[in-house]
Amino acid sequence: MDRLRNLIVAKNNPPTITHAARTAIAAVVSLLVARSFRLPESYWAPITTLIVMQSTLGAALPISAQRLAGTAVGAALGALLGTYFAGNVLVFGIGVFAIGTLCAALRVERSAYRYASITLAIVMLVARSNSEWVIAAHRFCEVSIGIAVGLAVSALWPERKPPTTRR
Repeated sequence: MDRLRNLIVAKNNPPTITHAARTAIAAVVSLLVARSFRLPESYWAPITTLIVMQSTLGAALPISAQRLAGTAVGAALGALLGTYFAGNVLVFGIGVFAIGTLCAALRVERSAYRYASITLAIVMLVARSNSEWVIAAHRFCEVSIGIAVGLAVSALWPERKPPTTRR
């Protein structure tokens, strides 16, 4: 039980009330922006914002660029494959492998590959009445809003590290 507790209890980066407030405000703003554009699955914007808000601006900026690029690649490939092979498990697996191969060849970070694969799965495997291209565009917009709001809140309201105590 002590081992489990040691894995869970924060030692270096515990959450703070300020962090909770920043994160909640960013998530709500992100959801409202996505809804103002009438995006059908606007919940993806705050989900992305919640992910972005877990890092400092300095750490979030490069990984956000990777997430954005990965989302674009996954959306495009998902729309292309989904148009002709919607729900096909084999083609989905080939798509994930193809994205991984492309990312390896271009020496792209795994975060971009992860987002590309997740987006591919959402666009290609979730049955909807819209065209895969429309779904892909929506997903890219929702994720883009989430990233932009998370980065903006991090830049405008940076989190201050508490002073360290000497032992």
